[in-house]
Amino acid sequence: MQHSSTLGITTMEVDHFNPRLSARIRNRYVNLCLASRHCNNSKRRHWPTRPQIKDGLRFLDCCREWDYGEHIFGDAVTHRVYGVTPAGRYHVRMCDLNAPHLINERKTRSRLRLVLTSSPAIIRDLDKGLELFNLVQLLNDITDRLIPPIPIAP
Repeated sequence: MQHSSTLGITTMEVDHFNPRLSARIRNRYVNLCLASRHCNNSKRRHWPTRPQIKDGLRFLDCCREWDYGEHIFGDAVTHRVYGVTPAGRYHVRMCDLNAPHLINERKTRSRLRLVLTSSPAIIRDLDKGLELFNLVQLLNDITDRLIPPIPIAP
């Protein structure tokens, strides 16, 4: 899931996890989750069929299970994510989790984590990095949007 505060395709909205449930139970709280417009729209027409479900292909339910670090891992160099289980691979593909804007956001978060963990060295060597004011402003602007890092497979 993307947690960007920008508008447009990254707007967050309430998603019916299983849109195929009957109207009577589709709007129950346990079937609602937060999703970006991009993921929600990508998922919309791809609910797995019964044979696919038997093969382990399904969407990951972020309200009931861990996704990142169990089914999905990230690549520290390319900032792409990949599934290591049938469900993880299906989820990544059908939610289009490697869309360019999502990769760019993961890249930005990775750079910010590097800044946060190595900020003393960056501040000592400002001519190779951002000016201190710009660095602080960037961190302030993005801190609210940070989510935990996507685990890298061992």
